[in-house]
Amino acid sequence: MPLITLLVIVCALILVRYLLYRSALIYVFKKWSRWIEDRVHVHQFFKVPELNENNQANQFYRKVFTYVNSLASIEDSDFTNLFSGKKSNDIVLCLDDNQTVRDTFLGARVSWTNQVLKDEAKSCRRTFVLKIKRKDKKRILRSYLQHVHTVSDEIEQRRREVKLYMNAQSDHQYNGRWRSVPFTHPSTLDTIAMDLDLKNKVKSDLETFLKSKQYYHRLGRVWKRSYLLYGPSGTGKSSFVAAMAKFLCYDVYDIDLSRVSDDSDLIMLLLQTTSRSMIVIEDLDRFVGKKSTAVSLSGVLNFMDGIVNSCCGDEKVMVFTMNSKEQIDPVILRPGRIDVHIYFPPCDFNSFKTLANSYLGLKDHKLFPQVEEIFHGGATLSPAEIGELMIMNRSSPSRALKSVITALQTNVDVRVAGKIGRRLSDMSAEGSGESGGAAWKDSVPAVKEIRKLYDLLRLKSCKKTAPSDHDSVSDTR
Repeated sequence: MPLITLLVIVCALILVRYLLYRSALIYVFKKWSRWIEDRVHVHQFFKVPELNENNQANQFYRKVFTYVNSLASIEDSDFTNLFSGKKSNDIVLCLDDNQTVRDTFLGARVSWTNQVLKDEAKSCRRTFVLKIKRKDKKRILRSYLQHVHTVSDEIEQRRREVKLYMNAQSDHQYNGRWRSVPFTHPSTLDTIAMDLDLKNKVKSDLETFLKSKQYYHRLGRVWKRSYLLYGPSGTGKSSFVAAMAKFLCYDVYDIDLSRVSDDSDLIMLLLQTTSRSMIVIEDLDRFVGKKSTAVSLSGVLNFMDGIVNSCCGDEKVMVFTMNSKEQIDPVILRPGRIDVHIYFPPCDFNSFKTLANSYLGLKDHKLFPQVEEIFHGGATLSPAEIGELMIMNRSSPSRALKSVITALQTNVDVRVAGKIGRRLSDMSAEGSGESGGAAWKDSVPAVKEIRKLYDLLRLKSCKKTAPSDHDSVSDTR
């Protein structure tokens, strides 16, 4: 081996050893500095045992456990356990027994030790020990413990699995009425096709609600918020409910009124819901005021804001959906029962662009101006109808847009034909009266022309709605 190569290898080994030695020196120096600090400063220790004096679970221990294991400094501990998380690629760090992790708060340094002691029966007693300088105790202790409480709540809220609860058929046995499944709906507020300003207002309203516990309690009000989502079918109300639940990380209790036996049964279902939940009644206008429904109007009102609301936990969001609120008794819609009204209109051009981006990956296209012109001409389709056309033709964005244009034009023609048909009916009714005979005779030529136009529009609409051979093959594929 050449001498130069040998010298290079030796120098490399010396450098590696020096670096290792230096890192070891740094580690030793840090340990000595902590030892000196412990001798110079007076510390106080606070224990958070896993069990209280009645051998019941100490809830604050669980919060400290969550907080301590979320600290970035846990990686600097001598021993740290690694566990797989809920997702296949997640790795969760957990402080080992009798190990210490350090934290800083408002410029003060504190430490937590995961103390584990074994008694004579070889059972483990677990305790978190907080070490804090005596001079810092008055300044930060209370606010620091509140900080631990708040951060752990936020972490648990993010980690918790959201569930969908559905009420089973009433059999006068109130235990076990709710059945749950994991809530895996893909909708989010970002994917919802809605006016951007309105979407931001809803986000802001939800965020404000989450932070308003003390405010509501100071007012002497139950900490809840209620929303009414109304508009034609297919406009995205149910997807918006799912997006709200995902945004809040709340469980969803979907109440099917057809499975509720009476007013008392509805109240019992409400009492069995938990805090941090969203309670949903869809298509409320189908049930309120109908004689065939077991739930009365007074039962719905008590469900919305009766005294039972104060007995079933805080931090709840109630959501009601309906197609139209015109036939609904105004007492249901007053403030206090419904706080926020959100109208879901048929699709407009802005919503169409959101759908095109989501379904087809298009932010712009040469056919967009034509689509916009048709919308301005009064054409209406629901987001669900447009979304389905885009799904069917997703392999060809141009074909998808052309199918939307055809459907919108057909919608306009049908609406015009419908208006002409109603006008003809009105004119016929006028002509059938005794005093209207002269007017009817005078308008006969005009009526004939209108009928021709009406028949032409109907024929045109039928041709557009009839599937072609090419469309049939595409649908089959």
